[in-house]
Amino acid sequence: MPRTDKASRRIAAPLDRVWAALIEPDALAAWLPPEGMTGRFEHFDARPGGSYRMVLTYSDASDAPGKSNADSDIVEARFTDIVPGERVVHEVDFVSDDPSVAGTMTMTWTVTEADEGTRVDIVAEDVPDGISASDHAEGLASSLQNLATHTEH
Repeated sequence: MPRTDKASRRIAAPLDRVWAALIEPDALAAWLPPEGMTGRFEHFDARPGGSYRMVLTYSDASDAPGKSNADSDIVEARFTDIVPGERVVHEVDFVSDDPSVAGTMTMTWTVTEADEGTRVDIVAEDVPDGISASDHAEGLASSLQNLATHTEH
């Protein structure tokens, strides 16, 4: 049964810098992949109705085989809502023959000003059953850590 996962973090960077990292492809490719993965975009169009295709490659797939092929997860995503300086909403599908990861996951990234920085909240709705809750929580936390590292300079 699909579920909702959440994560949040306060980042010691101004909201405009954090916001830019959420919608600029070079920044996203740098920080979004969780630890142990790299990412690259095959296309990217950040506007409501726009889309992207991202290939996430495991540095060592022996412990975690990819959902799309032996060493990669490929995601097709659509931007459904972008409110500058507030939130970005993506509908995400894994490219996979595995029915346990089928279905559209909606990810909402919200930024708000916080003491000495920016609060980032992620809500992932309709997470496919084949994505373990603990692995997803670890991945979201890793991406948030990467975002902090990328923007806190």
